[in-house]
Amino acid sequence: MPSDPPAPARRRFLNWLSVGLGAAAAAAAGIPVVGFLFSPPPREKGSQWRPVGSVDDFHIGETVEVRFTAPAPVPWAGAAAQSAAWLQRKSATEFAAYSLHCTHLGCPVRWVASARLFLCPCHGGVFYEDGSVAGGPPPRALSQYPVRVVGTQVLIQASELPV
Repeated sequence: MPSDPPAPARRRFLNWLSVGLGAAAAAAAGIPVVGFLFSPPPREKGSQWRPVGSVDDFHIGETVEVRFTAPAPVPWAGAAAQSAAWLQRKSATEFAAYSLHCTHLGCPVRWVASARLFLCPCHGGVFYEDGSVAGGPPPRALSQYPVRVVGTQVLIQASELPV
């Protein structure tokens, strides 16, 4: 009985190459599925009160930038979890905190103490001392953070999402 001739080496190589590439593609497609199945459960969303300083650190009528760590959606957020706000001390017991970001396109606003205005350098947005729009393209007032005083500490309520 005659036997089949052996397959040429090139054909055998191409068969193995096809099987190997198919296995690599299947593994690449399967890695995200395995990651999803074994990932930790999602963290509960919400806001947290973050200390920004002692009451004695702030003078009545003064507006200063304060920095705090915002609740991050992932534990490895690092520098992305750092946030800031403009904090005003209005009286002995009353504080107000405004977002650093213009409501037009999110550029960082700066406080000009001599004019008592927040100015956006990107498109000329101007906000009054109370965060309301004074001029330019911003569609609404600066976002505000809730603020409270506990003991001698001033706390800002930070959230994962922009305020």
